[in-house]
Amino acid sequence: MAGNLTREEARERARLLNVDSYAVALDLTQGGERFESVTTVRFSCARPGADTFIDLHGARVRKVTLNGADLDVSAYDAERGRFPLPSLAASNELVVDAECAYMRTGEGLHRFVDPVDQKVYLHSQFETADAHRMYACFDQPDLKATFELAVLAPGDWEVVSNAAASGVEERGEAKLWTFPPTPVMSTYITALVAGPYHKVTSEHDGIPLGVYCRASLAEHLDADNILEVTRQGFDFFHKVFGVRYPFGKYDQLFVPEFNAGAMENAGCVTYLEDYVFRSRVTDAVVERRAETILHEMAHMWFGNLVTMRWWDDLWLNESFATYMSVLAQAEATRWGKGAWTTFANVEKAWAYRQDQLPSTHPIAADMPDMQAVEVNFDGITYAKGASVLKQLVAYVGLDNFLAGVRDYFDEHAWGNTELKDLLAALERTSGRDLSSWSKEWLETSWVNTLRPSFEVSDGKFTRFEVLQEAPADYPTLRSHRVAIGLYSLAGGKLTRTKRVELDVVGARTTVAELAGEEQPDLVLINDDDLTYAKIRLDERSLRTLVDGGIAAFTESLPRALCWSATWDMTRDGEMSTRDYVKLVVSGVSSVRDLTVLQTILRQARQAVQQYADPAWQAEGLALLARELRTRLAEAEPGSDQQLAYLQAFAPVAITGEDLAVLRAILDGTDVPEGLSVDADLRWTLTAALVSGGELGEDDIEAELRRDPTATGERSAALCRAAIPTPEAKAAAWERITGGELPNHLARTTIAGFQDPHHPELLVPFRDKYFAEVGRIYKEWTFEKASTFAVGCFPSLLIEEETVRAAQAYLDEEQPPQALRRLILEGADGVSRALRNRARDAA
Repeated sequence: MAGNLTREEARERARLLNVDSYAVALDLTQGGERFESVTTVRFSCARPGADTFIDLHGARVRKVTLNGADLDVSAYDAERGRFPLPSLAASNELVVDAECAYMRTGEGLHRFVDPVDQKVYLHSQFETADAHRMYACFDQPDLKATFELAVLAPGDWEVVSNAAASGVEERGEAKLWTFPPTPVMSTYITALVAGPYHKVTSEHDGIPLGVYCRASLAEHLDADNILEVTRQGFDFFHKVFGVRYPFGKYDQLFVPEFNAGAMENAGCVTYLEDYVFRSRVTDAVVERRAETILHEMAHMWFGNLVTMRWWDDLWLNESFATYMSVLAQAEATRWGKGAWTTFANVEKAWAYRQDQLPSTHPIAADMPDMQAVEVNFDGITYAKGASVLKQLVAYVGLDNFLAGVRDYFDEHAWGNTELKDLLAALERTSGRDLSSWSKEWLETSWVNTLRPSFEVSDGKFTRFEVLQEAPADYPTLRSHRVAIGLYSLAGGKLTRTKRVELDVVGARTTVAELAGEEQPDLVLINDDDLTYAKIRLDERSLRTLVDGGIAAFTESLPRALCWSATWDMTRDGEMSTRDYVKLVVSGVSSVRDLTVLQTILRQARQAVQQYADPAWQAEGLALLARELRTRLAEAEPGSDQQLAYLQAFAPVAITGEDLAVLRAILDGTDVPEGLSVDADLRWTLTAALVSGGELGEDDIEAELRRDPTATGERSAALCRAAIPTPEAKAAAWERITGGELPNHLARTTIAGFQDPHHPELLVPFRDKYFAEVGRIYKEWTFEKASTFAVGCFPSLLIEEETVRAAQAYLDEEQPPQALRRLILEGADGVSRALRNRARDAA
């Protein structure tokens, strides 16, 4: 994010201007540091004679003309990324001739050199406000315009943008690519991807399709699977939205060193290239990629065709895409209803965690400036919002919801909207007043807890109530549409014998329908996952699970909800860490859903490393490792479960015996039948053996020689930083804080540095973190600075001293609000871990 445009500045500029078109000419043949960018903007002004500014960051401005008159280039404010435009006419033509900088941080126009073949690849990333790192523009979502691009590029490159190229001309050793004007769109979804990309083309329902990746990854590109999900997505969204895809062609490009999962540039979607699977992955990862493909596709309508006026409604953009992607996955792909199980176990867990941090905020958050926007790409904006939309659908009905969405697209196509516009459409189609729902769910913070309360006589309920709780700081008690399921064990199966659906309102809701029912083995509040709330289990239900019932469910969703409930209880200190780990050990063999399996194994490891009484940690890791070794030995050869168990076993292997198992797999002397020890798995094993002191620098370099790719470089960086010596940690710290590492290398170096098996080596860096974080946040780009602020926070030093140091820094330095939030979140994680360790030791 370049600059820090405020909401008021954006509103004033939107009142003043109407932007008609951008014509951008780029020369990408000028070397590896900068490129030529000449932008012609045509726009009108509602108050002739008024002044404004255009955004342009990190540039060398050569010439600027406004309506034929040269402007003084010394007026350019490089630090704020603004060029003043005085005395506007009613109709204006602005030409900005500049040299802009390639980025290595994943913001603006990012430049990457492939270590395999030394070929250069470029990709843009403009959300939230980085388009003006590539061309001069009014970089805010409600000043839409057409976008016409001309690019001079090396002759062996592909050049891809929002529209299909209209011409390619030879210019010596280069080629000039020209693109026709796009439909009107916001600057943040304009795009450019260029380089010697490998491409696969196809077509569906009249839409030209393209899939791209680096040439050195071409052999690993499973384009057939990607295109299959793409076709399924288009068919589903055309059916439910009632509006044809509006941007002509549809290209999907897997690009190097991408900071996020994907970006919904109109007709030119970019993805993290980790989604090109060069090694074996479980189906859970393939499922995740499919959800991402569908998420970005949903944005073509919600976000691109109709766009938020300002970033206050970022949540609606992302929540809608998240909800619709899971709905599409459930209704139109091979994952079926299991997609909702994944949603319950992954997205909602993210939301619950985020919503309980000191930085919690309403879904409809206040976004006064761009710095506030950047830190709100979080679990509330994406996952809580999607959960609440799912609950809204249960309230108004899916058909009414989709009818309202269709009306919304019809009324606001190519325009900008606010939340009230969508709610008005949904009210018309559903006949319901949504004002109280909006106030209750969108304008308040935190998550409620629902727990059963009942009395039993002669084995039957005489009273059954649902209690709703909220903390004193966030006292809102909401209206919840919930189902209550009663589950009984019979023949080794835990099956639902009764379901009641009702509205839970206020602190106590009586469920008269359950009076007289036999008390079952398990009571599940929020069965079918209709609402957004943490749920609690009564003592008998919890005992049923711990005694093996977790493995006896016949359906995946209630099992996933019980896993989520016990994890929430562990995080909140209502269930001891050792009991949670024992539950995982007793039930993991029954989990067939790969996403749930990998999630609970990751949570169990986190629980031992962060929430367990330190005196029990070694025993807890040994318990996990022993179970995972057993599961690995018994898994079907070549199965996803086999790979998932090994991936989970490696990070908990700390004893000589366990490390010897990993070493034997790595060197090929004892490989489980059917297991493919490919490049990525070799790095997983190497990292664990480095952390365990079994391998060192020479071994890392040898592995890198086997795998001299971009992924290999990142993996080697992680391993070097994980070497368990003070010298290795000091060297990693210098690399991290030096500021020269590209973001992906910085991330993996930080991951190795923060090795949870050796927190004692990190003690010297607690004070260094607080000494450096302010400087780094001020001097680096937001993406790099936030990577450091979050990744290097001393979260593994689970001591009161860490919390005190964080609070002292906040009191003394008074950092910017966005940085303050990140540090508060880090400190809160340490405080929670301290509370849970005390609970586990009790």
